[in-house]
Amino acid sequence: MTYSADAAFKSKAQIKEMQDKKLQETVAYLNERSPFYRELFSQAKFNVKGIKTVEDLLGIPVTMKEDLQQRNNDFLCVPRDQVIEYSSTSGTLGSPVTVALTENDLNRLTHNEYCSFISAEGSPDDVYQLMLTLDRQFMAGMAYYSGLRKLGAGIIRLGPGVPSLQWETIQRLKPTAIVAVPSFILKLIQFAQEHKININHSSVQKAICIGENIRNTDFSLNTLGKRITDAWNIKLFSTYASTEMQTAFTECSECKGGHLQPELLIVELLDEMNKPVGPGQPGEVTITTLGVEGMPLLRYKTGDICVYDDKPCRCGRNTLRLSPVVGRKKQMIKFKGTTLYPPSLFDLLNEMEEVKDFVAEVYSNEIGTDEVKLHLLPENNNEETDRKIRSYLQARLRVSPHIQYVNKDEMQKIQFPEGSRKAIKFIDRRN
Repeated sequence: MTYSADAAFKSKAQIKEMQDKKLQETVAYLNERSPFYRELFSQAKFNVKGIKTVEDLLGIPVTMKEDLQQRNNDFLCVPRDQVIEYSSTSGTLGSPVTVALTENDLNRLTHNEYCSFISAEGSPDDVYQLMLTLDRQFMAGMAYYSGLRKLGAGIIRLGPGVPSLQWETIQRLKPTAIVAVPSFILKLIQFAQEHKININHSSVQKAICIGENIRNTDFSLNTLGKRITDAWNIKLFSTYASTEMQTAFTECSECKGGHLQPELLIVELLDEMNKPVGPGQPGEVTITTLGVEGMPLLRYKTGDICVYDDKPCRCGRNTLRLSPVVGRKKQMIKFKGTTLYPPSLFDLLNEMEEVKDFVAEVYSNEIGTDEVKLHLLPENNNEETDRKIRSYLQARLRVSPHIQYVNKDEMQKIQFPEGSRKAIKFIDRRN
């Protein structure tokens, strides 16, 4: 299967024609190969041949995360001897899901990240230091590596954590770019400041930010993004992806949202009634994969709430652009009459100089309503710091969460329980 690096630059009419054709192929493939979707089509008395355009998707029932968790194997469309790679989700919203990939799926994944790095001003002249997990069935680490190989850029596979080793390697091998979780970039900055490293004299010029928001929904930098760029003169590129979609939305040089890769994915943003929302309106990201062989998905609701902009971008791409994740549908917190999503709570905590690190925990109280506990690593563990933290939270949230102060070792244990491949910032213990 061949892919084009310029699909996003085609006219809107050409993009729609391409997606209509690929959708027809996908639905026919699912009807032939997928036990789950063949059953869904049969029960809904659904005419597969009636799907001609993207608009016809509205007549197809949505697929939920629970479907994939409970019937994981029924989504497999190829014999097991054609599966080359088994990846899995992190299980943030429940039990992990295995995603099986064929050789063609791996090539598709490589093309996805190749286009993503080009979008984020990547070139063969760059050297990327990968500060993320490259094992434990983590699809993203594999995708970044294979995409950079196709790009022809240099690669330093260092893995996550250990700021001292990261800086020693930056100074020795002089990468031009890093791929990292934004909160870890803050730790790199803190380490550099403590050890008199002049970060703005380093070779690093840009960062591909994964796993956490660095922008608000209007695409301006949020607190986390500002804290990074205030200290380090590098360009930040935001990304959004999930294992299930096997595709990424990555910013271009305009930094006005992550671009859809139209030959790899159809995306809808749906309201509570599964109706499309308009530009700028929050909706649940719902995806239909194109060109996937192993485990294609049709109208799969990711649980992520975003907004979108469909105006042409000044970079020349004519694809829909997604905002950072506003929140996850299942993670919405109703706390003493206030509605919170974890990303907004994280942004607030990142604003506080008195807080070096944090984990937010939500649980059900004896009457079944939500309670919030914040595990905080304070800058100074004294009464003055405690007073400032509590006053600030009360002023910004209008409610007072429970606070538990922890030391560095305790925070490490909370964020990285056994088997975790990335730092946990939110724990949901609700019934």
